[in-house]
Formats: sequence, structure tokens, C-alpha cells
Amino acid sequence: MLQRLAARGLMLPDPPRPLGNYTAVSQAGDLLFVSGQLPLANGKVVWQGQVGRDLTLEEGQRAAVLAALNVLAQIRAYLGGFDRLDHIVRVEGHIASAEGWLQQPAVIDGASDLLVDVLGARAGHARTISSHFQQPGNAAVILVVIAQIGAQ
Repeated sequence: MLQRLAARGLMLPDPPRPLGNYTAVSQAGDLLFVSGQLPLANGKVVWQGQVGRDLTLEEGQRAAVLAALNVLAQIRAYLGGFDRLDHIVRVEGHIASAEGWLQQPAVIDGASDLLVDVLGARAGHARTISSHFQQPGNAAVILVVIAQIGAQ
């Protein structure tokens, strides 16, 4: 998996610390619930503002890729690797977007495409997308993920 990231010129960051009083990952049975991951790097929101006003579609996709990398970093930190990851069950994409701008699915395709590229069949997921006026940290994108894991 890490080789597939490297082939895209990417690497997994250190997992971002939660921005409030919650855990980054919570487990219930064989499901991992990954808290909302922003396009954070070095503790700062890299992609801010509304897609379709402050950011282009391509910049929104890059924000989604960075948020997806942070999701993967959280999973790796929680599990100690990816051997136990069975598959990504669901991705919720939250996008700050301009009024009347309707390309939200294409933004989250940035995250979905990354997951498919690096996880292959383990990336198949259901997905929902919401558009918001503004989000915490003025983040352009926030991803919430549910993943299923196998036994140890």
C-alpha cells in the first residue's frame, strides 16, 4: 500500500491530533469509526474556504486527498498497520461550497480515487456527501469514515 502511495508521489503523514475532546478512532465490534479528518498538515488546515468560490474543483480534490491521507494515517496508527483492515465501509464527505455550486461529488472523488488506488478491493465503500456554508477551521473538506477490520 505504501508503495502505491509513493507511486503517486504521496506518503502517509503522522496522524493529526483531535481538535477537541474526542478520540480520532473509536472501535465498536469489528467497525472502526474515524472522526472527521480535515485537510491538515503540520497542525494547520491547508485548504480553506468554499470550493467554487475560494477554491477550484481541483483544489477541492486535493483537499479531499489530504483528508483521505489523514484517514489512512489514523487507521494505521490505531491498528499498527493495515493487515487487519478488511475494507472501507462508508465515506461521508462534507464540503464547504459556494451557493449554487453543484460539483461536490467530484470533490470527494479525489478521496475515493485515492482509496481505490492504494487499497484496491478493500476500498469499495458506500458514500454520502453534504454541502455546508462553513466548517470547523474553515476547512474546505472533512471526511468521516467507517472501516471494517478482521480478527487479530
